[in-house]
Amino acid sequence: MNYASWGIRVGANLIDGLVLLPFAILAGVFAGFSMDAETGQVSNPNPLYYVFILLMFLLNAYNRWYLAGKTGQSWGKKATGISLVAEATGQPIGVGKAFLRELAHFVDGIICYIGYLFPIWDAKKQTIGDKIMSTVVVR
Repeated sequence: MNYASWGIRVGANLIDGLVLLPFAILAGVFAGFSMDAETGQVSNPNPLYYVFILLMFLLNAYNRWYLAGKTGQSWGKKATGISLVAEATGQPIGVGKAFLRELAHFVDGIICYIGYLFPIWDAKKQTIGDKIMSTVVVR
C-alpha cells in the first residue's frame, strides 16, 4: 500500500476544519455571554449560538464519520487524494468504525498530542488511533 504522508494527512484535516470554520465564527458571534455587574450571574447565549454549534457538529459527523466511513474520504481527504481504509481489507471502514476511530484519536491527544506525530516515523504512517482501529490512510 502507498501510505499517505503526515503532511498530506495534516492538509486533509485542515481542509476538514476549514469547512467548519464559518459555523464556529457564527456561533462565536451569537455566543453573547455577558455578566450582570450587580449579581455576577452569566447570561445565556443567544439561541442561534446553539443552532450553529449543532450545525457544526452535524456537518462534522456527516463529513468525518459518514462520508469517511462509507467512501473512505472526507472532503479534506478527497481534496488531497487520500483515503481511510481497513488495514486488512483495503476497503472503507464503515460509519461505526469511523466514529470509533475518532474516539480512539483521544489517545493520540492525551499524550501531549504525540500520537498525531506517529505517522512521521511509523512504517505504516499510522497514528495510535489508527493502530487501535487497524486502519491506514493511503494515497
